[in-house]
Amino acid sequence: MTTPAGSGTGFGSVSWWGLSPALDLQAEREALRPPVDPDLREDTEHTTPELDVLLVGSVDGRHLLRTLARAALWPRRRLHFYVLENNLEAVARHMLIFSLALEEPEKMGLQERSETFLEVWGNALLRPQVAAFVRAQADRLFCERDALEAVFRFWAGGEKGPEVFPMSRLWDSRLRHYLGSRYDARRGVSDWDLHMKLHDRGARVIHTREFRRWRDTGVAFELRDSSAYHVPNRTLASGRLLSYHGERVATRGYWGDIATGPFVAFGIEADDESLLRTSNGQPVKTASEITQHNVTELFREVAAWGRPTANHGTPEQVHGEGPGTAPSPEFTVHFLPLGSAQTLHHKSCYEGRFQLLYVACGMVHLLSPDLGACVAPGGHLIVELARYLVDLRQEQLQGFSARAGELAQAAGFTPQNPDRPSETFARFYKSGDSACLRSHAAVQSTTPPPGALVPPSARNPPPEGLTQPSEGKTPPSERLKLPSESRASLSEVQAPPTGSQTPKPESL
Repeated sequence: MTTPAGSGTGFGSVSWWGLSPALDLQAEREALRPPVDPDLREDTEHTTPELDVLLVGSVDGRHLLRTLARAALWPRRRLHFYVLENNLEAVARHMLIFSLALEEPEKMGLQERSETFLEVWGNALLRPQVAAFVRAQADRLFCERDALEAVFRFWAGGEKGPEVFPMSRLWDSRLRHYLGSRYDARRGVSDWDLHMKLHDRGARVIHTREFRRWRDTGVAFELRDSSAYHVPNRTLASGRLLSYHGERVATRGYWGDIATGPFVAFGIEADDESLLRTSNGQPVKTASEITQHNVTELFREVAAWGRPTANHGTPEQVHGEGPGTAPSPEFTVHFLPLGSAQTLHHKSCYEGRFQLLYVACGMVHLLSPDLGACVAPGGHLIVELARYLVDLRQEQLQGFSARAGELAQAAGFTPQNPDRPSETFARFYKSGDSACLRSHAAVQSTTPPPGALVPPSARNPPPEGLTQPSEGKTPPSERLKLPSESRASLSEVQAPPTGSQTPKPESL
């Protein structure tokens, strides 16, 4: 059977990387001032040195890293990031990424750190040295919370042997299930998706060779000889309930993206315009090279905290500061309970707290008046659109954007620039009188028009028993009623579970 075009199944049911470029969230806050009353602006701007940001489904920490790396360009603030994901593995990946980004330069050099990040973040297979780093970090991290213990133990090698997570076989199985009868023509399919979709939508720097390699093997960033990548990247594993002989069985596998790839987040834009230069109509740099440059620069900025540095200019010449020491931004990252998006407003400490709300394209169904109540008047909303989701046709992308706008307005937000909409992000602001919209009848319309598909991660909620919130945490919120997707079966993992390989549901 061939997966129908436009089904969105290539996106997977779990997100491991974003489908949009990394944002400087302080720049978004400063640049996109809403046209509200002067009195309201005076109440909401520059009255506190704190900035509270809620990120729903940001997945890979790219926005946080870019925001922190560029913090010296903006007025000094205390930054509070609140991260809300729908699975524990994503939370664990956040912790791993930040432990790597904040590693002391004396312990790990800049090049080694950036290369390790790229491999852990976007490769299905790792070099042995990088796999050893993941095991060591997991040993350090797993004791933080009991609910994450099973994830970190798995990363640390608590279950021995490559057969526990045979990534190459799982990747090929996903690819066969996704392509169906087109599997033998997979090279032509990948070329079509790249040239007719990703290139047409603005990601022209993604090279045919690197995209084919990732589609075939899952290795996006080949920084060494190809033979060096043979250790499964356990941080890309997640749990799921599958149907087996009429019973629902917990199994571990790879349920992430096999269609777009991890090139968009850091690889299609750059502050250095020379990286985007073309020669004879072809980009001179590949997405992998641009990604490595951008990540290295982010880590260089982070490593410069508290060290002598010189100004690099705008905005406002770094607010008049002269050469000296790069300030260390004060920031805190809070991980919220799974599935708490629609209950945050019940806590007085979150009502009207956030100046900026970011919602990933796979979590748009959580955008509601209740979540909007957590945003302060004059605050901003950024919604990631599905521009780079190759499974969706143009009319479906338009339907997705329209539906995101409807949900945002029902939640009390107003479009920021309706005359100049972006294809990558939809931006909104919350006016002072938007609180009255919480009871608007529009919120009761929860069925999008046909074709306006939410990515599969929104269609398939995490099954009961897998990465569930621990007792006392809020249950997952009700999802949008969308066209049903074909039920997954164990044919996707190619092998029936055995007693030794099938973890208990509560351990996933």
